[in-house]
Amino acid sequence: MAHGTHDFAPDPRNQSILINVNGTLVPRPEATVSVFDSGFMLGDGVWEGLRVHKGRIAFLNAHLDRLYEGAKAIAMDIGLTREELAERLYATIDANAMRGEAGVHIRLMVTRGIRSTPYQDPRVVISPATIVIIPEYKAPLPATVEKGIRLFTVHVRRGDPAVQDQKLNSHSKLNCITACIQATQAGADEALMLDPHGFVATCNSTHFFIVRKGEVWTSTGDYCLGGITRANVIRICREEGIPVFEKNFSLTDVYGADEAFVTGTFAGVVPATEIDGRELTEGRGAMVERLQGLYRALVDRDVAG
Repeated sequence: MAHGTHDFAPDPRNQSILINVNGTLVPRPEATVSVFDSGFMLGDGVWEGLRVHKGRIAFLNAHLDRLYEGAKAIAMDIGLTREELAERLYATIDANAMRGEAGVHIRLMVTRGIRSTPYQDPRVVISPATIVIIPEYKAPLPATVEKGIRLFTVHVRRGDPAVQDQKLNSHSKLNCITACIQATQAGADEALMLDPHGFVATCNSTHFFIVRKGEVWTSTGDYCLGGITRANVIRICREEGIPVFEKNFSLTDVYGADEAFVTGTFAGVVPATEIDGRELTEGRGAMVERLQGLYRALVDRDVAG
Protein backbone atom coordinates (compact mmCIF):
# COMPACT_ATOMS: atom_id res chain seq x y z
CA MET A 1 0.00 0.00 0.00
CA ALA A 2 1.36 3.40 -0.96
CA HIS A 3 2.05 5.93 1.75
CA GLY A 4 3.86 9.23 1.97
CA THR A 5 5.98 11.41 4.21
CA HIS A 6 2.85 13.17 5.49
CA ASP A 7 1.14 10.02 6.79
CA PHE A 8 0.22 10.09 10.47
CA ALA A 9 -1.83 8.14 13.01
CA PRO A 10 -5.30 9.70 13.51
CA ASP A 11 -5.65 11.44 16.88
CA PRO A 12 -9.15 11.86 18.38
CA ARG A 13 -8.06 15.12 20.03
CA ASN A 14 -8.08 16.76 16.60
CA GLN A 15 -11.86 16.64 16.52
CA SER A 16 -12.09 19.23 19.32
CA ILE A 17 -9.33 21.65 18.31
CA LEU A 18 -9.91 25.38 18.09
CA ILE A 19 -9.03 26.90 14.72
CA ASN A 20 -8.02 30.55 14.42
CA VAL A 21 -9.96 32.29 11.65
CA ASN A 22 -9.00 35.96 11.33
CA GLY A 23 -8.17 36.23 15.02
CA THR A 24 -11.25 34.40 16.30
CA LEU A 25 -10.94 30.93 17.81
CA VAL A 26 -13.62 28.64 16.41
CA PRO A 27 -14.37 24.93 17.10
CA ARG A 28 -13.30 22.73 14.21
CA PRO A 29 -16.84 21.94 12.92
CA GLU A 30 -17.65 25.67 12.77
CA ALA A 31 -14.43 26.90 11.13
CA THR A 32 -15.32 28.19 7.66
CA VAL A 33 -14.34 30.76 5.04
CA SER A 34 -16.52 32.48 2.46
CA VAL A 35 -17.14 30.88 -0.93
CA PHE A 36 -15.92 34.25 -2.26
CA ASP A 37 -12.57 33.89 -0.47
CA SER A 38 -9.60 34.31 -2.81
CA GLY A 39 -7.99 31.07 -1.68
CA PHE A 40 -11.10 28.94 -2.22
CA MET A 41 -12.00 30.65 -5.48
CA LEU A 42 -8.60 31.00 -7.16
CA GLY A 43 -5.82 29.57 -5.01
CA ASP A 44 -4.71 33.17 -4.43
CA GLY A 45 -2.57 33.10 -1.31
CA VAL A 46 0.51 31.76 0.45
CA TRP A 47 0.95 29.30 3.29
CA GLU A 48 3.41 27.63 5.65
CA GLY A 49 3.58 24.29 7.44
CA LEU A 50 5.07 24.62 10.93
CA ARG A 51 6.14 22.19 13.64
CA VAL A 52 5.94 22.77 17.37
CA HIS A 53 8.84 21.27 19.29
CA LYS A 54 9.23 21.57 23.05
CA GLY A 55 6.68 24.37 23.15
CA ARG A 56 8.28 26.46 20.40
CA ILE A 57 7.76 26.70 16.62
CA ALA A 58 10.88 25.38 14.95
CA PHE A 59 12.66 27.72 12.52
CA LEU A 60 9.84 30.26 12.79
CA ASN A 61 11.92 33.19 11.52
CA ALA A 62 12.83 31.32 8.33
CA HIS A 63 9.19 30.36 7.76
CA LEU A 64 8.02 33.93 8.28
CA ASP A 65 10.72 35.16 5.90
CA ARG A 66 9.34 32.88 3.20
CA LEU A 67 5.73 33.77 3.93
CA TYR A 68 6.24 37.54 3.84
CA GLU A 69 8.51 37.37 0.79
CA GLY A 70 5.87 35.36 -1.04
CA ALA A 71 3.13 37.80 -0.06
CA LYS A 72 5.26 40.71 -1.24
CA ALA A 73 5.95 38.96 -4.55
CA ILE A 74 2.21 38.70 -5.29
CA ALA A 75 1.47 42.22 -3.97
CA MET A 76 -0.63 40.91 -1.07
CA ASP A 77 -0.84 42.72 2.26
CA ILE A 78 -0.97 40.22 5.12
CA GLY A 79 -2.23 42.98 7.40
CA LEU A 80 -0.18 41.90 10.43
CA THR A 81 3.44 42.48 11.36
CA ARG A 82 5.67 39.45 11.80
CA GLU A 83 5.49 39.95 15.56
CA GLU A 84 1.69 40.12 15.53
CA LEU A 85 1.41 37.00 13.41
CA ALA A 86 3.83 35.12 15.69
CA GLU A 87 1.73 36.17 18.70
CA ARG A 88 -1.40 34.88 16.99
CA LEU A 89 0.29 31.55 16.26
CA TYR A 90 1.32 31.08 19.89
CA ALA A 91 -2.08 32.25 21.15
CA THR A 92 -3.66 29.52 19.04
CA ILE A 93 -1.28 26.91 20.45
CA ASP A 94 -2.02 28.06 23.99
CA ALA A 95 -5.79 28.09 23.45
CA ASN A 96 -5.49 24.41 22.52
CA ALA A 97 -3.17 23.67 25.48
CA MET A 98 -0.53 22.34 23.06
CA ARG A 99 2.62 23.95 24.48
CA GLY A 100 3.68 20.85 26.37
CA GLU A 101 2.48 18.34 23.78
CA ALA A 102 4.59 16.42 21.28
CA GLY A 103 3.74 15.98 17.62
CA VAL A 104 1.94 19.26 16.92
CA HIS A 105 1.78 20.52 13.34
CA ILE A 106 0.36 23.87 12.20
CA ARG A 107 -0.95 24.89 8.79
CA LEU A 108 -0.83 28.67 8.43
CA MET A 109 -2.78 29.97 5.42
CA VAL A 110 -3.07 33.54 4.19
CA THR A 111 -5.25 34.48 1.23
CA ARG A 112 -5.90 37.82 -0.43
CA GLY A 113 -9.35 38.03 1.17
CA ILE A 114 -12.94 38.08 -0.01
CA ARG A 115 -13.80 39.05 -3.56
CA SER A 116 -17.00 40.83 -4.54
CA THR A 117 -17.47 38.49 -7.51
CA PRO A 118 -15.76 35.43 -9.03
CA TYR A 119 -12.95 37.12 -10.93
CA GLN A 120 -9.16 36.97 -10.79
CA ASP A 121 -8.42 40.73 -10.75
CA PRO A 122 -7.26 41.64 -7.19
CA ARG A 123 -9.06 44.97 -7.52
CA VAL A 124 -12.35 43.20 -6.75
CA VAL A 125 -11.11 42.18 -3.28
CA ILE A 126 -13.30 43.86 -0.64
CA SER A 127 -11.79 42.65 2.65
CA PRO A 128 -8.44 42.36 4.43
CA ALA A 129 -6.43 39.17 4.00
CA THR A 130 -7.93 35.96 5.35
CA ILE A 131 -5.62 34.34 7.93
CA VAL A 132 -6.36 30.80 9.10
CA ILE A 133 -4.29 28.81 11.62
CA ILE A 134 -5.00 25.08 11.99
CA PRO A 135 -3.05 23.32 14.79
CA GLU A 136 -3.29 19.53 14.89
CA TYR A 137 -1.78 16.60 16.72
CA LYS A 138 0.17 15.07 13.83
CA ALA A 139 3.49 13.26 14.03
CA PRO A 140 5.25 11.37 11.24
CA LEU A 141 4.96 7.61 11.45
CA PRO A 142 8.12 5.98 12.87
CA ALA A 143 7.98 3.38 10.09
CA THR A 144 8.18 6.14 7.46
CA VAL A 145 11.23 7.71 9.07
CA GLU A 146 12.98 4.35 9.48
CA LYS A 147 11.91 2.33 6.43
CA GLY A 148 11.43 5.16 3.96
CA ILE A 149 9.32 5.76 0.89
CA ARG A 150 9.25 4.75 -2.78
CA LEU A 151 9.37 7.37 -5.54
CA PHE A 152 8.19 7.33 -9.15
CA THR A 153 9.39 9.80 -11.77
CA VAL A 154 6.35 11.47 -13.33
CA HIS A 155 5.87 13.23 -16.65
CA VAL A 156 4.68 16.43 -14.92
CA ARG A 157 7.59 18.89 -14.85
CA ARG A 158 8.47 21.72 -12.51
CA GLY A 159 7.60 24.86 -14.43
CA ASP A 160 9.63 27.74 -15.71
CA PRO A 161 9.50 30.75 -13.34
CA ALA A 162 8.12 32.86 -16.18
CA VAL A 163 5.02 30.63 -16.14
CA GLN A 164 4.54 30.08 -12.40
CA ASP A 165 7.52 30.61 -10.16
CA GLN A 166 8.11 27.47 -8.08
CA LYS A 167 9.70 29.66 -5.40
CA LEU A 168 6.20 30.79 -4.39
CA ASN A 169 4.63 28.64 -1.67
CA SER A 170 1.23 29.45 -3.11
CA HIS A 171 -2.19 27.88 -2.64
CA SER A 172 -2.09 26.97 -6.34
CA LYS A 173 -0.72 23.40 -6.04
CA LEU A 174 -2.38 21.68 -9.00
CA ASN A 175 1.01 21.01 -10.62
CA CYS A 176 2.14 19.05 -7.57
CA ILE A 177 -1.24 17.39 -7.09
CA THR A 178 -1.21 16.10 -10.66
CA ALA A 179 2.28 14.70 -10.08
CA CYS A 180 1.16 13.07 -6.83
CA ILE A 181 -1.81 11.43 -8.57
CA GLN A 182 0.41 9.92 -11.26
CA ALA A 183 2.86 8.55 -8.67
CA THR A 184 0.18 7.00 -6.47
CA GLN A 185 -1.55 5.43 -9.48
CA ALA A 186 1.82 3.89 -10.36
CA GLY A 187 1.92 2.35 -6.88
CA ALA A 188 4.58 4.66 -5.44
CA ASP A 189 4.42 6.88 -2.39
CA GLU A 190 5.40 10.24 -3.85
CA ALA A 191 6.44 11.76 -7.16
CA LEU A 192 9.94 12.63 -8.30
CA MET A 193 9.75 15.61 -10.66
CA LEU A 194 12.19 16.78 -13.31
CA ASP A 195 12.91 20.34 -14.38
CA PRO A 196 12.20 21.64 -17.92
CA HIS A 197 15.65 20.43 -19.05
CA GLY A 198 15.22 16.86 -17.80
CA PHE A 199 17.37 17.19 -14.68
CA VAL A 200 16.06 16.08 -11.28
CA ALA A 201 14.30 18.95 -9.50
CA THR A 202 12.30 17.92 -6.42
CA CYS A 203 9.36 15.81 -5.25
CA ASN A 204 5.72 16.82 -5.21
CA SER A 205 5.75 17.71 -1.50
CA THR A 206 9.35 17.28 -0.35
CA HIS A 207 12.90 18.04 -1.51
CA PHE A 208 15.12 15.32 -2.96
CA PHE A 209 18.74 14.38 -2.24
CA ILE A 210 21.06 11.56 -3.27
CA VAL A 211 24.27 10.23 -1.72
CA ARG A 212 27.13 9.16 -3.97
CA LYS A 213 30.53 8.05 -2.65
CA GLY A 214 30.12 10.03 0.56
CA GLU A 215 28.85 13.17 -1.19
CA VAL A 216 25.37 14.62 -0.78
CA TRP A 217 23.75 16.02 -3.95
CA THR A 218 20.58 18.02 -4.41
CA SER A 219 19.22 20.06 -7.29
CA THR A 220 20.33 23.59 -8.09
CA GLY A 221 17.11 24.82 -6.50
CA ASP A 222 16.21 26.77 -9.64
CA TYR A 223 12.91 24.93 -10.05
CA CYS A 224 11.80 24.24 -6.51
CA LEU A 225 10.56 25.97 -3.41
CA GLY A 226 13.16 27.44 -1.07
CA GLY A 227 12.83 24.61 1.43
CA ILE A 228 13.55 25.35 5.09
CA THR A 229 14.53 21.76 5.91
CA ARG A 230 16.44 21.49 2.63
CA ALA A 231 18.51 24.55 3.59
CA ASN A 232 19.09 23.17 7.08
CA VAL A 233 20.36 19.83 5.75
CA ILE A 234 22.78 21.66 3.44
CA ARG A 235 23.88 23.74 6.44
CA ILE A 236 24.40 20.61 8.55
CA CYS A 237 26.52 18.99 5.85
CA ARG A 238 28.76 22.05 5.59
CA GLU A 239 29.15 22.31 9.36
CA GLU A 240 30.00 18.61 9.65
CA GLY A 241 32.43 18.53 6.72
CA ILE A 242 30.16 16.36 4.57
CA PRO A 243 30.67 17.28 0.89
CA VAL A 244 27.37 18.73 -0.36
CA PHE A 245 26.56 20.04 -3.83
CA GLU A 246 23.63 21.90 -5.37
CA LYS A 247 23.95 20.84 -8.99
CA ASN A 248 22.25 19.45 -12.07
CA PHE A 249 22.06 15.67 -12.14
CA SER A 250 20.04 13.13 -14.08
CA LEU A 251 18.05 10.01 -13.35
CA THR A 252 21.12 7.98 -14.32
CA ASP A 253 22.92 9.55 -11.35
CA VAL A 254 19.93 8.74 -9.15
CA TYR A 255 19.71 5.10 -10.20
CA GLY A 256 23.42 4.66 -9.45
CA ALA A 257 23.30 6.41 -6.06
CA ASP A 258 24.23 4.74 -2.79
CA GLU A 259 21.34 6.33 -0.88
CA ALA A 260 18.54 8.82 -1.42
CA PHE A 261 16.34 10.83 0.90
CA VAL A 262 13.75 13.56 1.01
CA THR A 263 13.30 16.48 3.39
CA GLY A 264 10.34 18.47 4.65
CA THR A 265 9.03 20.30 7.69
CA PHE A 266 6.60 17.55 8.67
CA ALA A 267 8.84 14.48 8.75
CA GLY A 268 12.33 16.00 8.62
CA VAL A 269 14.75 13.64 6.83
CA VAL A 270 13.18 10.50 5.32
CA PRO A 271 14.96 7.79 3.31
CA ALA A 272 13.86 7.16 -0.28
CA THR A 273 14.65 3.48 -0.65
CA GLU A 274 13.28 2.80 -4.13
CA ILE A 275 13.05 4.98 -7.25
CA ASP A 276 11.25 3.80 -10.39
CA GLY A 277 11.41 0.20 -9.21
CA ARG A 278 15.15 0.32 -8.49
CA GLU A 279 16.00 -0.45 -4.88
CA LEU A 280 18.82 1.72 -3.49
CA THR A 281 18.74 0.64 0.15
CA GLU A 282 16.74 -1.61 2.42
CA GLY A 283 15.57 0.94 4.95
CA ARG A 284 17.72 3.91 5.78
CA GLY A 285 21.39 4.00 4.93
CA ALA A 286 24.26 5.17 7.10
CA MET A 287 24.30 8.74 5.76
CA VAL A 288 20.55 9.20 6.15
CA GLU A 289 20.65 7.89 9.72
CA ARG A 290 23.50 10.28 10.52
CA LEU A 291 21.69 13.26 8.99
CA GLN A 292 18.48 12.40 10.85
CA GLY A 293 20.34 12.59 14.16
CA LEU A 294 22.11 15.82 13.23
CA TYR A 295 18.84 17.38 12.08
CA ARG A 296 17.08 16.50 15.35
CA ALA A 297 19.92 18.15 17.24
CA LEU A 298 19.61 21.27 15.08
CA VAL A 299 15.88 21.50 15.83
CA ASP A 300 16.66 21.24 19.55
CA ARG A 301 19.17 24.06 19.27
CA ASP A 302 16.77 26.28 17.35
CA VAL A 303 13.90 26.06 19.82
CA ALA A 304 16.28 26.42 22.77
CA GLY A 305 17.83 29.59 21.35
